Amino acid sequence: MKHLHFVRNKAVIFATLCLIVSTKIYAQQEVMYSQYMFNTLAINPAYAGSRDVLSLTALGRYQWLERNIPGSPTTHSFSLDMPIKNEKMGIGLVAYNDALGVANNTGLNLAYAYRFKIGAKTTMSLGLQPTVTNVSLALSQVPVGVTDYIFEDDRSRFMFNAGLGLFVSNDKSYFGFSVPQMIEQKITPDVASSIGKIKRHYFAMMGFVIGKGNFKIKPSTMLRYAFGSPLGIDGNVNFWYKDKISFGVSGRKSQTVLSGQDNIDAVVGMFELQLTPQLRLGYAYDYNNNRLNTKDTGNSPLYNKLIGTPTHEWLLRYEFGYGKSKILTPRYF
Repeated sequence: MKHLHFVRNKAVIFATLCLIVSTKIYAQQEVMYSQYMFNTLAINPAYAGSRDVLSLTALGRYQWLERNIPGSPTTHSFSLDMPIKNEKMGIGLVAYNDALGVANNTGLNLAYAYRFKIGAKTTMSLGLQPTVTNVSLALSQVPVGVTDYIFEDDRSRFMFNAGLGLFVSNDKSYFGFSVPQMIEQKITPDVASSIGKIKRHYFAMMGFVIGKGNFKIKPSTMLRYAFGSPLGIDGNVNFWYKDKISFGVSGRKSQTVLSGQDNIDAVVGMFELQLTPQLRLGYAYDYNNNRLNTKDTGNSPLYNKLIGTPTHEWLLRYEFGYGKSKILTPRYF
């Protein structure tokens, strides 16, 4: 038990120090979702109102779940959006909490989108997103041993920012581009040893639907970029049967150089179920294929297994139709 406690402490220390001290490990700061194609508002404010109904989406993302490790990476988000002004505008919000070790980010994003036709069936939206985030570091809880701690004081700060987005869609395809946080600023300016900084992240995503009748294929991709980090790429394909059941697979090359490789460092399996015209359930299983899975960083097989466990992501969406003509099944985008 003492060995397990020590191993868990090392995992927390490793994650925390990477966040607040390192100057060479560049990673994606924006929240990552495997089911980004079904949770677009969390990335792009221009998506607000594009589903033409009041839409609610809840998502939970859990890593190292099998080992019950204190401080394991977890993400929870809730979003809602709806059209207004005869569907010429859209409004929405995203509330989220992203936790890793003793670091905890809790944020609220508001979204406004102005929508206009650029073709018979094609709509373009321009989005604006004011944001507020509480960045919290419980540094006094970072352990060295059983009773010793590295730091004495905690850190907490509210940060305000704004994002922009563009979204073009019709019933067969979509394209989006967004910058969720435009303002680059220091995360903890009162800590002399920390040079952590919010970096501007750029997201581009697109997808389309192929096929008719009972069987359809929906490929999609997303590119992520921030200065100082490699280009992140997600490639996905979902197979829909009778517009109710979907199986999919994704390959991911993340932005973090900690992966130690240039090939695909995560494979994701997905399952989507349209339970009713208004209710959808989704699940994603991430298997990581990176250095943390292949190298015994802590000189312990147990430590390696703790870091290398997969990620589970659940999604639940409910849509309130204003009339039967408003609910279209399925809504691919």
